[in-house]
Amino acid sequence: MYCAHGDIMNHIVVRPATAARSTLAATSLVAIMALAGLAGCASKEQGYGVGPQAQAEMQMRDATRDPAPDTPGMYLGLIQRMQAEGLYYASLAHIDAYEHQYGASPDSIVLRADALRATGQAAAASSAYAQLLDTPLAARGHRGLGLLAGASGDFHKAAAELGEASQLEPTDATMLSDLGYALLREGDVTAARVPLLKAVELDAHNPKIAANVALYLVASGDKTSAQALMTEQGLLPEARAAVEHDAQNVEAARHARAIEHTRAALASAAVPAPAAAVANAQAGWPGGEAQPRLVERFAQ
Repeated sequence: MYCAHGDIMNHIVVRPATAARSTLAATSLVAIMALAGLAGCASKEQGYGVGPQAQAEMQMRDATRDPAPDTPGMYLGLIQRMQAEGLYYASLAHIDAYEHQYGASPDSIVLRADALRATGQAAAASSAYAQLLDTPLAARGHRGLGLLAGASGDFHKAAAELGEASQLEPTDATMLSDLGYALLREGDVTAARVPLLKAVELDAHNPKIAANVALYLVASGDKTSAQALMTEQGLLPEARAAVEHDAQNVEAARHARAIEHTRAALASAAVPAPAAAVANAQAGWPGGEAQPRLVERFAQ
């Protein structure tokens, strides 16, 4: 239907009849159809304000009014679809219903853990992910724990958990990318190189992976290649700005890591020597020379 009234009128045909009756009928029909056309335009205008998320929610509400699927696999598929649409709270309600009917399984536990993490329930999510570590979905458990650690700022733990996940699923590009990002944020730029390059070769068109590789390039001092990669992948300005911001965080973490390593080296060098070595030192070094000071030894 077109919203222009002229288009509506052009489709009206009045059959021969008495003049007065035909004129009245035509006038009434025109008025009714014109009002219908205006109503159609109004409903379309109202629809313009409904975003994709709201549309998805309405579709999922319609879907969930039906009785629950009669097989575990179908029900899990419905819950996965909910989460793909961002309906994590609704998915939690259906996970409760699923487990009441069929009992808990690794597949339902991982869906619950993901939903708990997405809804800000970190402690409960951590407990759920931990339940997966002795199941076939152990990699998902380690990844979830790594993401929770990263979200809390503990990138050392995040890298450890994501490293475990990547060992269990060595061809999962997303896990490799997450691992590379955690290593960058921990300040270990060198260690981030291999998992990130694996990830980008496994999934060359994933924008999140491309952004993490660009971050590695910036952190490595190759801004030209980073900009070229982001242009090639068509990253949006906000994604580029996020890379630049994260690059500052990576540099700060690398600086802190270098200081920590220096302190550890100094502490190791300051460990008291064995008694025999102390006695030799007191007696003087071979050739009658005094033991050099610690600072002089580092200078050499």
